[in-house]
Amino acid sequence: MEGTLADQVMQRVFGISKPLIGVVHLLALPGSPAFDRTAGMRPIAEAAKHDAQVCQEAGVDAIIFCNEGDLPYRVEVTMEQSTAMSAVIGEITPELSLPIGVDMLWDPFATLAVGRSVGARFVREVFIGVYESDMGQLRPDPGAAFSYRHSIGADDIAVFTNLTPEFASPLGSRTVADRAQGAQFFGCEAALISGPRAGSAFRFADLEEAKAACPDMPVLANTGVRHDTAERILETADGIIVGTALKIDGRTQNRVDPERAKRMVDLARVAREHHLERVAEAGG
Repeated sequence: MEGTLADQVMQRVFGISKPLIGVVHLLALPGSPAFDRTAGMRPIAEAAKHDAQVCQEAGVDAIIFCNEGDLPYRVEVTMEQSTAMSAVIGEITPELSLPIGVDMLWDPFATLAVGRSVGARFVREVFIGVYESDMGQLRPDPGAAFSYRHSIGADDIAVFTNLTPEFASPLGSRTVADRAQGAQFFGCEAALISGPRAGSAFRFADLEEAKAACPDMPVLANTGVRHDTAERILETADGIIVGTALKIDGRTQNRVDPERAKRMVDLARVAREHHLERVAEAGG
């Protein structure tokens, strides 16, 4: 493996440093008030399959599946949602050759369970901290979550924790740096920096603060990465998770646009090459 320690973690999970992770947003699932009972599951699977295939053909480095359509979001998702999510991903993965991840908003345990069932390489959720949010209070229990991961035989699934969750604000006085150090101490493989909602830009100062506090732990940009900001963000971030910017007209609820996805892949590739050149010059 080459590069920084954070690069090496990304290479273990994704086989590459500075990964571009494309997001597949699922339509509303059974158990959600937005689920279309008349249409059933078929449109959900077809839309997710389309977006996953477009992302793969464009050349993204990994794909994360998220139940974005399950509005309003829940702190504890239902059994129906988890089961449906597993079914849809399970139908798609035989046609994918990329590492996959899972996020069941906003439930770390359901996220780990679904991730284990579909062979996910990583999961994304809020695993540390306490937050007031539009969904109620977020109070993850990292000890219980990591014990659960172990109990279901999922120790090989990398845990990515959100330090600045969407639709939420931290309670108490702990800074982004404090939470990043806590995440690293507890064994999270990576930390994520987000904006106030899906598709919204994050505070660049939060990214810099987390990275400065934990230079050896990967810190990824989780929302609001655009084509005109991707290269600059990747100068600091150890990877980018991109959903909205890949969509038709840059709208979260639309399907993935092949041209927008390919353009983002090209930008990420250039940024990665520049990073590796800097590491080589520094003797890393």
